[in-house]
Amino acid sequence: MNRPEDILTATADDEARGQRVDRWLTAQFETLSRSRLKTLVDSGQLTCNGVVLSDCSAKVVAGATYVLTVPPPVAADPVPEKMDLDILYEDDDLVVLVKPVGLAVHPAPGNWSGTLVHGLLHHCAGSLSGIGGVERPGIVHRLDKDTSGVMVAAKSDAAHKGMTIQFSRHTVERAYIAFTRHSPNPKDGRIETQLMRSSRDRTKFEVPHDPNSTAGKHAITNYVTMARYGQDPHASVGAGLAAKIECRLETGRTHQIRVHMAHIGCHLLGDPVYGSKRGRLLGSDICDPFLREFRRQALHAAILGFKHPVTGQDLRFESELPDDMKALERVLEKLPQ
Repeated sequence: MNRPEDILTATADDEARGQRVDRWLTAQFETLSRSRLKTLVDSGQLTCNGVVLSDCSAKVVAGATYVLTVPPPVAADPVPEKMDLDILYEDDDLVVLVKPVGLAVHPAPGNWSGTLVHGLLHHCAGSLSGIGGVERPGIVHRLDKDTSGVMVAAKSDAAHKGMTIQFSRHTVERAYIAFTRHSPNPKDGRIETQLMRSSRDRTKFEVPHDPNSTAGKHAITNYVTMARYGQDPHASVGAGLAAKIECRLETGRTHQIRVHMAHIGCHLLGDPVYGSKRGRLLGSDICDPFLREFRRQALHAAILGFKHPVTGQDLRFESELPDDMKALERVLEKLPQ
């Protein structure tokens, strides 16, 4: 059975006079993002005193009644696919889950099927209220295909809007566990740089060579060394051959942790993009046989905390290391100090 359309009504008071209609209505209809509202207005879904208004930049008329018709969401293009999902929390607005290694989040070249979006479309069938008018889950942040860990997706426009605001304001708690080649010096620190696309390989990101450059986007990673493994033969006593690091993000740029740790000389173990052979091997007979078969970045999203975008409830979720990273940790612990 098709869902009925929603009719939203707002009457402008004197304080609203002269404001842009899209800005004012976004404040009145908190479940809709401004971009979604603009799409509806552009398609003739808004009336002012019974007359269709299709200009988002029009000024609000005091005393006028504005009526917005929100059609039911249309079916998404991706075909729902049944898959086993590790769900930590779910309600009418959100779903929080642990993404496994090897699962792409969103359809893209090379991954047009079998993505998390396909799985969520099946899991949430009948309970999605529509993101941007389309019956699909709202992906407000992503993990790389070969990064495991906690993720949240929105099931409603209100949740999508609220979570997007929290991520843009950097108020979401995000902690990642990584295993690195070498141990950082200092052992705890803050990495603050710009991140930009590589001029040599557009699929990669890099820190600009000029520390004063404003190219790219501002990125901040705070890290703490949780454990050091072995002794780096080319460094001072106490410098680990490898390390276990907790990284907490203040920003969420693409490949941020992988690029930042490589920038300070601590490539993520197994990273096929930023680590190369140096990132995979330690020059140790104890670890290298295992590392040759460990073919993904040793990175796991362990903690995700935020305010529920609709109820305001504080939510916090933790996920233990996956089996392959637990096995890596056991191997690293065998390194002589």
